[in-house]
Order: sequence, then C-alpha cells, then structure tokens
Amino acid sequence: MYSKHFGLREAPFSITPDTSYFFTSPHSQEALNTLLVAAKSGEGFIKITGEVGTGKTLLCRKFIATIGPEFVTAYIPNPYLEPRTLMLALADELEVPLERDVDQHQLLKSITHRLMDLARDGKRVLLLLDEAQAIPTESLEALRLLTNLETEKRKLLQIVLFGQPELNQHLQENSIRQLAQRITFHYHLGPLSRDDIEYYLAHRLRIAGYGGGRLFSRGAIAGLYKSSGGIPRLVNIMANKALMLCYGEGKQQVTRRHVNLAASDTVTPAKRMRWTWMAAGVGLLIAACGLTWALTK
Repeated sequence: MYSKHFGLREAPFSITPDTSYFFTSPHSQEALNTLLVAAKSGEGFIKITGEVGTGKTLLCRKFIATIGPEFVTAYIPNPYLEPRTLMLALADELEVPLERDVDQHQLLKSITHRLMDLARDGKRVLLLLDEAQAIPTESLEALRLLTNLETEKRKLLQIVLFGQPELNQHLQENSIRQLAQRITFHYHLGPLSRDDIEYYLAHRLRIAGYGGGRLFSRGAIAGLYKSSGGIPRLVNIMANKALMLCYGEGKQQVTRRHVNLAASDTVTPAKRMRWTWMAAGVGLLIAACGLTWALTK
C-alpha cells in the first residue's frame, strides 16, 4: 500500500514471524544464547516465557534456523492436545512410520526406536512447544516420561517450552512438580526499551529496503514506546498504522500525532488490554488512506 511512497520493497511491520527481521535486542540475544547453550548441554527442559507479543514465536524460529545440523527439531505450535494426540504429533514431526489405529504401547515404542536411531546417527532431538501454557497437565506428565529415555551418556529427547507467564503458574501444580525440577535453563523475554525501539524501527525499515533519512520523528518514537509498553507486536501494529496515516496525508515523516492516532485505534497496555476499537481512529485511518487510493486510481 505505502511501500512505493516510502521507497520500501515490502511492508516492514508485519506481525508474521519472519526470521530475516529478527532484532538482536539485549533481551532477544540473551534468550537466543540461553537456548543455544542449553541445547548443547543436552539436559532437562528449557523454558522461555514472555508476555503476549514479546516475540517468543520469532525467537523459536530463529533458534531453529541457528542451531547446527547435528540437531533434529520437532515443532508443535499448538500443544493444547491430550497425551495420545501430542505423541502422534511428535511422531509425525519425527517422520515415524505408524500403522493405522496404532495402540499406545506401539506408538511409544516406535517413537523410542526413532529417537535411538537418530542418537546412533549422532543427532540430538529437540521438541519445541509454542504456547506451552496451554498444555494439559496430563500431557506435560507424558512429556516428562519421554525425557526419561536416554543412552549411557545423554537424553534421547530435550524439550523446549515457549509460553506466557501463566506457564510458571501451571508448572507449580503439585502433580507435575517433578517436571518443574527438571527445568535447567530459563529465560524471561522482556519488552523493548525506548532506545531499543529506535534501533528496532531502523532495523526493520532497513531490511524492508528503506534507504532514506529519519522516517519516524523522535516524538513518534517516544509515542510508540509510551503506547506500546515496549511490546514488539504492538510496536509493529502501531508503526504500520502510523505509516498508513502518514502516507494518506502525503507526508514523508511519521510524527507523534500519527502515532497517537494509531494508538487510539490499537489495544495497548494503557487500555488494560481491552479489545475495543475507537471509531474516530478507524474512521480517520480509512478516510485518509481511502482518499489517497481514490486519487491514485
């Protein structure tokens, strides 16, 4: 929509996790380093937590893209599954051949054989579970039992949990206390600082092909930080809307006014995460962009 106007190859603030846009803020780099060190240790569970929108899924994909060829990864994005279905999902990720209507015993036996074959080939297996706060307690216990599988030197399976802070409360349940004790590495992914946001915007604009001067004024950056609380997903949403408004007015620099209008149309921490839409903000956004589209047709 506005890419040509600002000299961009593509929209820079998509909320789709794209590893080419991974931003090495202090938090994200420390989290990635934690994952890499933990994976090489080969022990226990790894836990990464963070509020909604802090970039856990993007971090997960960056981690998968970064680890070496000695690792085999199984990624399950929606682990809200009962134990048998979760085991079937793991088997599918590991390309385990299964007969139709396989029973539970044969399912676990087949997974174990596959893990042992991979270990003999010098491979380490990582199971990565996104949105882990949603995993049923019974399924977490089944995963813990899987991590009991080991050779004389190391585990056959290592599990990485990515989840919202509610995951910590989930793991405090008495019935899965043994799993909680096996979490050997943990990192909490925090929000961006005000300075981080300035570099974050410049980074994403550069990846998208921008080669001009300052596109977001200092006031706009301050407004983004205040309105987003440093949550990258909210920064993306508001930055995208602010660019649309700026484009709709035919301007070349995003100001704090554009950001304030975008924020009024976006769920923010200041609104206590109430999913409401401000009619005035929506109307102005549509009118500004619609007028430009009409003039360019």
